[in-house]
Amino acid sequence: MKFNHIIKQVIMEQGRYEILKKAYTEPKKKGDTVKPPRIPLEKFKELVKADPTTRSEGDKIKKAGKYVQWIIKQFLNIEPSIEAEYGTDEFYKEKSERIRLFFEDLYKVTEDLTKFDRFKNRLDDKLKDINKLNIDTLYQAVKDFSLEKAKTTKSERKKMDVHPGSKLVYDGDKWQVFEISDKGELGKEAACYYGGNNKETRWCTSGPNLSFFNTYIKDGPLYVLIDKTDENLGDISGLPKHRYQFHFPSAQFMDINDHSINLVKFLNEQPEGLKDFFEPLFAKGLVVNGDTISINPNNPLFERYLQIYGISRLFDKLPKDVTFMEILLRENNPNNKDLNLSKISQFKDLISLHLEGFLTELPENISEIKDLSYLSLPNNPKLKRLPASLAKLKNLVLINIKGTNAEIPEELQKAIEERDITFLD
Repeated sequence: MKFNHIIKQVIMEQGRYEILKKAYTEPKKKGDTVKPPRIPLEKFKELVKADPTTRSEGDKIKKAGKYVQWIIKQFLNIEPSIEAEYGTDEFYKEKSERIRLFFEDLYKVTEDLTKFDRFKNRLDDKLKDINKLNIDTLYQAVKDFSLEKAKTTKSERKKMDVHPGSKLVYDGDKWQVFEISDKGELGKEAACYYGGNNKETRWCTSGPNLSFFNTYIKDGPLYVLIDKTDENLGDISGLPKHRYQFHFPSAQFMDINDHSINLVKFLNEQPEGLKDFFEPLFAKGLVVNGDTISINPNNPLFERYLQIYGISRLFDKLPKDVTFMEILLRENNPNNKDLNLSKISQFKDLISLHLEGFLTELPENISEIKDLSYLSLPNNPKLKRLPASLAKLKNLVLINIKGTNAEIPEELQKAIEERDITFLD
């Protein structure tokens, strides 16, 4: 099990979100029996984010919304749609499929809850209590309300600069980039429009099957690149035929035939402005589970980032509000020398830091990360000494230097002994 996964199990946090997370995602011990979690953590986060009143900053959940427990109840009430004996393979297979479909259609629940929250005062009194509704009755209650007009005619679409459900996020001399982040009907229509309804491209997101679009959009935005200089226009969309679709969460970068392009070659051949625009999106793609920066040689986005941008400015582009960071690099990687670790102090919210395989020196300013509780530095044979400033970290409860023969300064040794810091070597 990875270091950060272990750490997450022992960190104590407050707030309604944390209480719900503890109640549903942690195992329960009763006597000698340990009951498994009721909901896997990542699925729990999906359920929380499906509440339109949940408050988030970036990928980090700040406050659970008022409909979270209702959504969780709908999830826990999922049962097979067929008459299968409980505990049989058929029962669990059918239930797994129902769960898969539940999450695939979760964006619909978000849309219906948005309508319910906005138009509740216009509902009959018997429909105003969300706890008396299920997913089907919620839909029936709000289906006649509209959040915004989604439908457009073909002639209207051809005259549009930006299709509803998308936004123009980059406009250069050659390329335009459109972002599609809307998870509902507008977003689907935009994906169909920019893909030519699966006639001008072979992108599955622009076809008639909504599940393909939802599979990608639930993980992050789609980006469509259009070559403004191409005068060969599509018959359906009226857009230049020279275009691409990028999806960073799945590391898919496709041409109109839905074939992967050489992204490194493509961006290195384009004007610098396009490269600069995409750099933060690469960096954001290094964040997993919403709160962890994971940099390792097996991450295809990181390898591409290295080849396009180098590593020297990586820390400047990464989101600063993450709480976990792990960097695993090979000792002989020539890029290691360009990784300025003094910039790690920018990540003020870090609780856990894992650096493995490449470390030669840990900067003194690490003491500026006041909430740092777990420091893991395994397998760094070239690290000769730990900084004395670590003794200033009042929340530090664990230091791991297994496989690292680093000298321990007297001040740090004293802090370890006096504060009973767990020390692994």
